[in-house]
Amino acid sequence: MESNFLTTIFLPLALFLIMFGMGLGLTIKDFNRIWLEPKAVAIGLIAQLVMLPMVGFGLSSLFSLSPELAVGLMILAACPGGSTSNVITYLLKGNVALSITLTAISSLVTIITIPLVVNLAANYFMGEQFALQLPFLKTVLQIAVITIIPVSLGMIFYHFLPKIAMVMEKNVKWLSLFFLGIIIVAILVKERENLADFFLQVGGVTVTLNLLTMGLGYGIAILAGLGLAERKSITIEVGIQNGTLAIAIATTLLNAPIMAIPAAIYSVVMFLTSGIFAGLLKAKIFRGLKST
Repeated sequence: MESNFLTTIFLPLALFLIMFGMGLGLTIKDFNRIWLEPKAVAIGLIAQLVMLPMVGFGLSSLFSLSPELAVGLMILAACPGGSTSNVITYLLKGNVALSITLTAISSLVTIITIPLVVNLAANYFMGEQFALQLPFLKTVLQIAVITIIPVSLGMIFYHFLPKIAMVMEKNVKWLSLFFLGIIIVAILVKERENLADFFLQVGGVTVTLNLLTMGLGYGIAILAGLGLAERKSITIEVGIQNGTLAIAIATTLLNAPIMAIPAAIYSVVMFLTSGIFAGLLKAKIFRGLKST
């Protein structure tokens, strides 16, 4: 997929809107939550920023992926959270404040970690084949522009016009999901001739990544003695990746659309597994694991 309207205009605008919408629900107090709920925040961040890339690397090595798709999976693993995880946490009645805090802090940190993880993965899986290596400082600035700036603008808007921002936030979140759907469909249609092959290659590994990270997130939260609401939040934050950002990095920054395929397929899978998780919660499968 060469550069076109989707990758050069629509995708950056959609990502800007998504991150702006996230900022509409953020205040400085959310960043201070690291001092209010240090254990939950620390566990969530370590799982997102350390465990996720490690799991992604293990699965990329274990499954028989082409070098491009292996790097694409690592890009996905390096992009935790996003406004989608906040919406799903809200629908599952998790600790939304914790979810937003993890998303906000990880969004700041990943402007540094994404170039590191992606470059290491590219060198390992592609070696000399990879001529599109991410320049570190330039990439940090580019990711900051498409994430930190719109989030900051959303926070400023909320600070001065809180009532309007609260109304806008709800609509923008659902609009964000709609835009994500359009992006996924557009990528899959563009690569339709290779779609069946791509599903065969990365369908299993994306499902495994999603289920494994959700399971690990819930398990770690149990071991830490967190309450059910916090467990839900960490499960979703660790198990639901920022597919839109991963697609933007693959198609816009790297101009390597095949690397966006894992993120596109994963973005479909994550809604199915989130629905299953919601069903298990509703059926009180985890009743015996609730904190007293």
